[in-house]
Amino acid sequence: MNILHRKNGKGNGAIPDQGVELPVISPDQLLDQAKPLIRMREVVKVYQTGASELVALKGIDLDIYPGEFVAIVGKSGAGKTTLINMLTGIDHLTSGEVWVGETPIHQLNENELALWRGRTLGIVYQSFHLMNSLSLLNNVMLPMDFCGTFQGRASPALALELLREMELEDHAYKLPNAISGGQQQRVAIARALANDPPIIVADEPTGRLDSTTADTVFDIFAGLISKGKTIVMVTHDSSLVQRVTRSVRIVDGEVMEGASLQQAMRS
Repeated sequence: MNILHRKNGKGNGAIPDQGVELPVISPDQLLDQAKPLIRMREVVKVYQTGASELVALKGIDLDIYPGEFVAIVGKSGAGKTTLINMLTGIDHLTSGEVWVGETPIHQLNENELALWRGRTLGIVYQSFHLMNSLSLLNNVMLPMDFCGTFQGRASPALALELLREMELEDHAYKLPNAISGGQQQRVAIARALANDPPIIVADEPTGRLDSTTADTVFDIFAGLISKGKTIVMVTHDSSLVQRVTRSVRIVDGEVMEGASLQQAMRS
């Protein structure tokens, strides 16, 4: 089934070997080496709930640098997913600014956001969000179709290579419901890499996986960091938080950096 018809293409989404150890990067080193890739300034998000208001984010200031693997941690309802939604442009901030590189995300309209998001971010969700009526191969190629990067024979070959790197090549023409949850998450990661985005955003990517499969997913992310990707990941998994380059704790809609791991996971 040929579902895609596009002209131009870009990128090489091949995934590096797994099991890569993350470098220890201090904030001072990052400041010396690069400007922030992601800048959030005084970000406020207020939801209207009937006659009252819920302030989900209270003036967030946050910088994330190229090559960082940042874990966003905090208790349920603290504002972690809301923060991610502001970064990705999935939801609109009430006030403040979000910059990714030189792009002011807070100023883009819906069409601009969709195109920017597809080319700049790879998003991985806890619930996979695969299309059950499409093969794994076609699921991986969907972002290419949406963003105009599909390219003749090259794109199916790239999608197959991404599945090969995820050890799923033999399942490429199966439907998602024919494989396990851990395998579906690996397909979701391959799909997130389809347009070779510089940033991966993951919202509880291991939340529905057993510990062994979660380790496999983390090793894939670690390998991507070694190749220059930047990853922002919401997680409740304390074993994973210990392995990232930096953790950011969200408490009642505010950033609390510099907290210990134990504080971060208790909050």
